[in-house]
Amino acid sequence: MTIALERAVPAAPPSSPRPARLVLTPKTTLAGQLDGAWWPRSRDLAAELPVLVSALAETWGRITRVTVNPTRWPVIPHKVPVTGHTVHVGWFTEQDPDKLILLSTVGRWDLLVVPPQTAPAAAARLMASAAVPGSVLTARALIAAEAVIGRRPDLRNREDAWESEGGARISDIGSLARLPVGPLSAGAWW
Repeated sequence: MTIALERAVPAAPPSSPRPARLVLTPKTTLAGQLDGAWWPRSRDLAAELPVLVSALAETWGRITRVTVNPTRWPVIPHKVPVTGHTVHVGWFTEQDPDKLILLSTVGRWDLLVVPPQTAPAAAARLMASAAVPGSVLTARALIAAEAVIGRRPDLRNREDAWESEGGARISDIGSLARLPVGPLSAGAWW
């Protein structure tokens, strides 16, 4: 007689939310335009805010309100449940579209919002720039600067091109320019 045994497969533990991708400006006496940067994984505020608020709870106290510009967020819920309380969400068209404002029981913080689709290298540059103490750059200025940097050809490629072309300058008429290179013989110059 054959007996079939079924082994119980342990259920996978519930997946914990991934940590917030966040960098904060170090505490100094220099006040800047931004208090750090946040790189959400999507444009879904209802899903993204609880992770952000939980990450900031110990440092910044209980976050009670958040404001955004509606041009970057397709759906803006009025309230978002967070562990232990509710965060009220508001929107202002006058607010910088690339900034999120957080109000807590102890103060206000302005964060650059790095677009979710941003490449990791660009996001790292943006986040580092937003966390510089005393910086006068706004969220909009940082995003605009990164757009310019992102279109710039890689500097290493420029150097490689120079080397592969012999490093010579082309004259106005298209042939190699003859530049003095030093004495050819005693007292004669090229």
